Amino acid sequence: MRCVAVDDPSDPRLAPFLRLRDTQMRSAREPAEGFFLAEGTRTIRRAFEAGYAPRAVIATERMLRELDDLGVVAYVVSDEVLEATTGFPVHRGALASFSRRPIPDAPTVLVEAERVVVLEDLVDATNVGAIFRAAVALGWDAVVLSARCSDPLYRRAVRTSMGAVFSIPWTRVTHSSGIDVLHDAGFTVIALTPTGSSEIGTAEIPARRALVVGSEGPGVSRRWLDAADLRVRIPMHAGIDSLNVATAAAIGLYALA
Repeated sequence: MRCVAVDDPSDPRLAPFLRLRDTQMRSAREPAEGFFLAEGTRTIRRAFEAGYAPRAVIATERMLRELDDLGVVAYVVSDEVLEATTGFPVHRGALASFSRRPIPDAPTVLVEAERVVVLEDLVDATNVGAIFRAAVALGWDAVVLSARCSDPLYRRAVRTSMGAVFSIPWTRVTHSSGIDVLHDAGFTVIALTPTGSSEIGTAEIPARRALVVGSEGPGVSRRWLDAADLRVRIPMHAGIDSLNVATAAAIGLYALA
């Protein structure tokens, strides 16, 4: 790793790390420019070990020893410059920019998978990251995202997942044909919904299964509900009718694992 000291947060070499508070800017800019950001040495290392090519690192001096084998330029900054550059306190002391890779098509991802979770139009990156983390922890094989689903390589999703987004194959499908892609690949599609006819864990589940969770608030869309092979619900008490989508997904992933 080649270290370069930088003491000006407006230095153009720090451009990939600027103004991270601006969610709209980041989500539009990162995919367009072909990079994503990983925060913290553990998450950075997981991206590196998953084969993503590092482009640059910005870090405080105390964090460099844990990243000295990445073979890229490291911009060494103070805590103050790091916060001024990114717009928020980077408590883990390091950020790395990585090159994106082409997203594989759905048939390629699904061909050897048996258990996949499908995220339909989830817009909150934190929920996306949390579901990726649960899917990896519980041994699922792949994640399928609808076209309008939040980017799993957005910084907040990467951070929430603790790098799990690098550990599991994922792909995107269109809203209109996505469920047909799953059926064509031989999956039984199971929609997780409060109006499900069966309690989760009681229905007989085939080996190749796709669990669908819907967007925050509306849940699984009518189109996907109508096309699903099964609708299952999580039994709840005390008048609670729904759960946060990441919590519900984790329960579903565990029950159907």
